[in-house]
Amino acid sequence: MLRVWILILIGLGWAIPISVQAQSKAAIKKAKQLCEQGFLRLEEGENLQAMGLFREAISIDSNLARAWAGIGAVQSEHKQHEVAVQSFLRARRLDPTSMEPFLPTLAEDLAGIGSFSEALSLTDSLMQTPLGSTAAMKKYLEKRRTRYLFGVNYQANRTDTGYRFEPQNLGPLVNSRDPEYLPSLTIDGSQLAFTRNRGSRNEDFFASELDSNGKWKVSQPLPGEVNTPMNEGAMHISQDGEWMVFAACSRPDGYGGCDLYISYRTPSGWTPGINLGGRINTDQWETQPCLSPDKQSLYFVSRRPGGLGGSDIYVSRLLSNGRWDDPLNLGPNINTSGDEQCPFLHADNQTLYFTSPGWPGYGNDDLFLSRKQPDGSWSKPENLGFPINTIDRDGSLIIAADGITAYYASNRSDSYGEMDLYQFSLPKHARSTPTYWIRGNVTDSLIGKPIAAILYLREAESGNAIKQVQADTEGNYLVTLPAGTNYLLTIRQPGYFFHSEVFEMKKTSDAKPQQLNVRLRPLSTNASVVLKHVYFRTNRAELADSSRAELMSLVELLQENPGLIVEIGGHTDNQGSASENLSLSKRRAEAVVHFLTDQGIPSNRLQAKGYGAGQPIADNSNAEGRAKNRRSEMKIIRK
Repeated sequence: MLRVWILILIGLGWAIPISVQAQSKAAIKKAKQLCEQGFLRLEEGENLQAMGLFREAISIDSNLARAWAGIGAVQSEHKQHEVAVQSFLRARRLDPTSMEPFLPTLAEDLAGIGSFSEALSLTDSLMQTPLGSTAAMKKYLEKRRTRYLFGVNYQANRTDTGYRFEPQNLGPLVNSRDPEYLPSLTIDGSQLAFTRNRGSRNEDFFASELDSNGKWKVSQPLPGEVNTPMNEGAMHISQDGEWMVFAACSRPDGYGGCDLYISYRTPSGWTPGINLGGRINTDQWETQPCLSPDKQSLYFVSRRPGGLGGSDIYVSRLLSNGRWDDPLNLGPNINTSGDEQCPFLHADNQTLYFTSPGWPGYGNDDLFLSRKQPDGSWSKPENLGFPINTIDRDGSLIIAADGITAYYASNRSDSYGEMDLYQFSLPKHARSTPTYWIRGNVTDSLIGKPIAAILYLREAESGNAIKQVQADTEGNYLVTLPAGTNYLLTIRQPGYFFHSEVFEMKKTSDAKPQQLNVRLRPLSTNASVVLKHVYFRTNRAELADSSRAELMSLVELLQENPGLIVEIGGHTDNQGSASENLSLSKRRAEAVVHFLTDQGIPSNRLQAKGYGAGQPIADNSNAEGRAKNRRSEMKIIRK
């Protein structure tokens, strides 16, 4: 009761009687003893015991500055930067001299809550004191000063000042008491796979699927034989959900400590992991794989000789024989003398996210992005900025196809155990290109057998090639379409007519993923196909620029089949005089032939013929039908 009165009197600003002060000398001595015991525990790494002793000390003497400094030190050790700052500032108000040894830590905690200017100012002051003049402390402060100055400059130049970093825990159906980390998301966002550490380094792969209400279901071990009693680590599932590349260590078939393996999804689950072989794996450390959206490139981390230092990010290309080519180091635009890790290539196939301690930033490992340039090189990495990056070690993240939604692992105050999976929205500057996709199946139109066709993606206007994708042996394919461009997708297989579709992605407000199943027609004499994307200027025989992509596909078909002799037929609707329509259709057919000969197709393989309005394929009484009748066709004369 006496202590309660003392606290009340202090709170009211009353002076404490001399008799009370005399009676409390023993208690004050006891508080100081507890405080010093706390620092001994702190030095031994016994943080919980140290905190208990500091708390007991201030329960006796709430004005014991050194005990408040000790509390701040424990809080700082646990990355509780905000409360650590409060504790340190309280100690500083009570007794500035008691805080002097802890001022470098206070500067770090100020930076930890984004107060970079205050952290920089305090560090500059410390560098002028005897404490900051010793060789070790000077080196420490100079390194921290560089980071705090980066934070100051970044804050001064940022444009997304209204951004709020608000990670949302994915909930107890996904997360557990065990650590969950290294997530991987299919392009449609329907399945989230990740690694769960079930104790004693027994890492296995789990996944959760979205229900019809857009909620995550209870996570389950991946079906099949990919999980084993051994350790399975970092993994990445391809955007179509069909392949998985992962790291596993110390296996009997391994080349070194940790190797990369591949597993395939089957109706009965995932197959056992297959070692990717001696081109990908070495006697060093290979891990953290990421497949490109077309599955033609594999990015991963390695410590193999010949790198730029530490661990570097490499890429290997898939060869036509199904083997992986010799990996290439991504070079000094990405890799530094530090440890670059956790590569993630977005579905747009042009935005790479990774972690690095070597590029300017806030802490030991910051998150960066780099964008692929038109010549295939990578841009200078861009720091994702505070508060995504902090003074602490920041881990990997993945980005959904929308370019906005990010997933990552963190040990936050609302986690269900240790590391949990979280979701948040990226600031505008850190977003990748929103990406849509076309998926489907290719079969023979006569007998229905699947065709492992090749799909070519071009810019619709220029005809410039963007990429090609190989359908699998069952004819299944996935093609990603980053927003901002109109595309021509051409599906080809030797011995068949090609099939082409235009996808307009410049305006993406109503763009949606699509399912496109294609039945390819075998090449045969007298068979014909409409060149759907060959266009002319109104009432003229001049090819529109947007025709180039389709015509280049026709060029490639004729090059692949040198024995083909074809007729290019021109057709019109029934508007205007018959003689004018016949003339226009002939001149348009000749324009197509002229384009083909300019591309090196011999003229003796080509015939031009105009049919005018004589062979309609739709009703000329409406605009839609007339548009279909205005067409160019290719007919096989001799195969």
